[in-house]
Amino acid sequence: MARSIYITSAEGHSGKSTIALGVLDALMRVTPRVGVFRPIARSSAERDYVLELMLAHDGVQLDYEDCVGVTYDEVRDDPDRALSTIVSRFKAVEAQCDSVVIIGSDYTDVASPAELGFNARVAANLGAPVLLVLGGRDQHGGAEQLGTSTARSAAAVGQIAALALAELDEERAELFAVIVNRADPDALQPAIDAVRAAHHETTPVWAIPEDRTLVAPSIRGILSAVDGRLVAGDPDLLTREALSVVVAGMSMVNVLPRLTEDAVVVVPADRTEVLLALLLADASGTFPSIAGIILNGPFPLPADIVRLIDGLESAVPIIATDHGTYDTAVRVMGARGRLAADSRHRYDRALALFQKNVDINELSIELGLAESTVVTPLMFEYGLIERARADRKRIVLPEGDDDRILRAAATLIARDVADLVILGDADAITSRATELGIDVAAAEIISPNNAEYVARFAEEYARLRAHKGVTVAQAADTITDVSYFGTMMVHLGLADGMVSGAAHTTAHTIRPSFEIIKTRPDVDVVSSVFLMALADRVLVYGDCAVIPDPTSAQLADIAVSSAETARKFGIDPRVAMLSYSTGESGSGADVDKVREATALVRERAPELLVEGPIQYDAAADAAVAQTKLPDSAVAGRATVFVFPDLNTGNNTYKAVQRSAGAVAMGPVLQGLNKPINDLSRGALVEDIVNTVAITAIQAQGGVA
Repeated sequence: MARSIYITSAEGHSGKSTIALGVLDALMRVTPRVGVFRPIARSSAERDYVLELMLAHDGVQLDYEDCVGVTYDEVRDDPDRALSTIVSRFKAVEAQCDSVVIIGSDYTDVASPAELGFNARVAANLGAPVLLVLGGRDQHGGAEQLGTSTARSAAAVGQIAALALAELDEERAELFAVIVNRADPDALQPAIDAVRAAHHETTPVWAIPEDRTLVAPSIRGILSAVDGRLVAGDPDLLTREALSVVVAGMSMVNVLPRLTEDAVVVVPADRTEVLLALLLADASGTFPSIAGIILNGPFPLPADIVRLIDGLESAVPIIATDHGTYDTAVRVMGARGRLAADSRHRYDRALALFQKNVDINELSIELGLAESTVVTPLMFEYGLIERARADRKRIVLPEGDDDRILRAAATLIARDVADLVILGDADAITSRATELGIDVAAAEIISPNNAEYVARFAEEYARLRAHKGVTVAQAADTITDVSYFGTMMVHLGLADGMVSGAAHTTAHTIRPSFEIIKTRPDVDVVSSVFLMALADRVLVYGDCAVIPDPTSAQLADIAVSSAETARKFGIDPRVAMLSYSTGESGSGADVDKVREATALVRERAPELLVEGPIQYDAAADAAVAQTKLPDSAVAGRATVFVFPDLNTGNNTYKAVQRSAGAVAMGPVLQGLNKPINDLSRGALVEDIVNTVAITAIQAQGGVA
């Protein structure tokens, strides 16, 4: 039976969805099949955004309709029948999962004072222990607007805890843990102590500090609140949070000094001089960067003003609404922040806060979840992040002018994966990050034209390439290229590794490493592998990116390097030297090359389990292996697959990736003295994050 957890709160706006996301993410690390269930939704006509948020998480494989119990109306009409329906529908979800995250009701405008009691009753009937979320902020008055509120004292938190715990006891619900969410950052421990004093038990209690950006509304949320439409600006910036509101009902000279960072500015649509002044102020860099502009009133912009705005090429979202100034301002002030599935930086911030303040291991152990022998792609990715975080390394990202790199950097920083250096113009990078609503302030930004670095790197590069006749002047021109600049940083110990290729070719990325980093003494060639995360395990494929037609000696080198890479990532290496025949059944130059390479591997690494030549089916399928090589320790159990040439390897990894839905991480370069890794030019933000984590883990071992 699945081990489930019921997340509920004592009041509304406690940030329960943030906690649910953190718990879901934590469970994904240790068990392959995690489900979500919403016992009570607002209505059958409107989809529940919290449930959709959870279902959008990678790894959750359930349909929305299966994950809803009943509506508020059904609970009010007949609570007992509603409870019976909830239990029945939950059991259907539970049967498909190893664990289930159950998200209690939301204290909406149709809620009653008995709502916590009913949630406790549901939890007791589902047999799910309760994770109680207590709000650390005052819920009264207008203080919540645009992410501001008043912190509760520890005594007040303790009082709410006592009342809520009594309610749970009355319904005989089992308490699993308590989280004080959105707590005063300067009083986390007093809040924890107050809850413990109210409970007098050893139940885990954690506190998560307030993060204003998580509760501030996004520009997209404000657009919806004012019934607006985007008339200009970058749609990608609609995910940016608005931390304050400025109502610009005065002249231009009086508006400008009132601007604040991340503000949304409400402007009457017929005050076009104020609109243009705001766009110029934002572009100037001498005023705070605003999050968006709301044009209110039923006044279309004149054609000449539209042409002028187009010429400014401003990215600031401009939203038009027909509402009046007062109504617009009220709607903006009443908008609330939501953890939206399309806002990666909110995800990252929420998960980072949860992981920093909640003991994930204790949570898993208390739930009785043992670590699974199955390794899903998501579980493997989590493992990468955890290993990188455990011994943080300094990684250089040369392509600072690429939005994907900046978004990945924000994720890496938020999750403490690595210390980052981003190459590029500091003002341009900072400005673009602000526009994207992400925080890369913790990264060091270095210009590849920095005179001090250029002089130092040119001297070293000229020394390394003196045998090619390279002068210092020539070297100075070369090393301002971001790939060479980043590689020099790694070479001189200013960074532990480099990840590039989102906007450059593989050759552009790795050529400098051949010239500067060079191969390790114990290997002959630089090669690559892909870490192929299948549904239940991770395999290593090599070489799929570097050496077109390896010799038998190079194949042996690839095999030994690939086995070593496998060990670094927790994969027990059993090496299959692939060919179109198995064992002694075939002959010919291609088979002989693989046979000779296998003999060389056994000679160089006698402790390594290796089989070859062997066909893929015999290497991967135990039934086929029993027929073709029944006495082999590798056949049917291979974890490292070495392809005879690049054509075979590249096509096979792509076929498995596309046809089997595998997650392909790489190419991971191996054989260099220090880790340099290449990205696909179509890389997603998640690919970049994983590759940085892989590079950091390689750097932990001291060699690539």
